[in-house]
Amino acid sequence: VARRLSLRKHPECHSMAGGKAIEHLAQTGNQELLTFRLPMQHYRNCDFSFSGLQNLVNNAIVQKEKEEGIQEGEILSCVKDVAAAVQHAVAVHIIQRTYRAMLFCIKNSILPSKNASLVVSGGVASNQYIRKALQNLADANGFALLCPPPRLCTDNGVMIAWNGIERLRAGLGVLHSTAGIRYEPR
Repeated sequence: VARRLSLRKHPECHSMAGGKAIEHLAQTGNQELLTFRLPMQHYRNCDFSFSGLQNLVNNAIVQKEKEEGIQEGEILSCVKDVAAAVQHAVAVHIIQRTYRAMLFCIKNSILPSKNASLVVSGGVASNQYIRKALQNLADANGFALLCPPPRLCTDNGVMIAWNGIERLRAGLGVLHSTAGIRYEPR
């Protein structure tokens, strides 16, 4: 969404990563000026998907560009409102699906009945709006919310490497020889 909104050209956001730019602009935007239908409402599972939301947002941006008579790549006058509406829709989707997962885990005795924790990491955990929504969800359901500091919530590569280290230490799924493995770099 940040790329589609050309936020690198926005004077307040030129040096920010996309998610950070969305969060920054959303702070002063009006999330109620645009409403996006939430993804996967007809699926009664715990899966997440943002592709449908991405399409809705793109269509809304195209419509706003037409209304304002600007070309793709130019900054919309309502860019802060778009950012706020997108951030809100993403947060609500995450909260709904996470709540469903929490209920599933409780119902199936997957988590302890007391002192259950919700762990959130990665880029999404650096967004303070989403983090606050997850904190409210955790508090309302008696869960502790555990999030690394935002400075450690930037790169999924770090999480993948950490997982690899832990799996190596545990001897899980570790190949001791790369002979016979074929790969094609992209």
